[in-house]
Amino acid sequence: MRKIYNLWAIMIALCLLVVFAAPVLSESKVNINTASQEELCTLKNIGEAYAKRIIEYRNWHKFEKPEDLMKVKGIGSKTYEFNKDRIIVKSEKS
Repeated sequence: MRKIYNLWAIMIALCLLVVFAAPVLSESKVNINTASQEELCTLKNIGEAYAKRIIEYRNWHKFEKPEDLMKVKGIGSKTYEFNKDRIIVKSEKS
């Protein structure tokens, strides 16, 4: 009986994980010129500190192309390569 209970608990936990993690794991595009800190954090290897740096950078410089992300201090080619298919730089009017 205990094994069945544990199995059900695991299945419920996995279902909840899928439901709540799906939006975070989605492959939606992130506009680095307009994205919120939370949206930037959905990019691989971008945490709160790097998201804040991206926002600070774009306050002074517009990102012209996705590769410009590497101009932000601490963000290198590996992070760019992980995310290059998800990064866009469209203007707000587009």
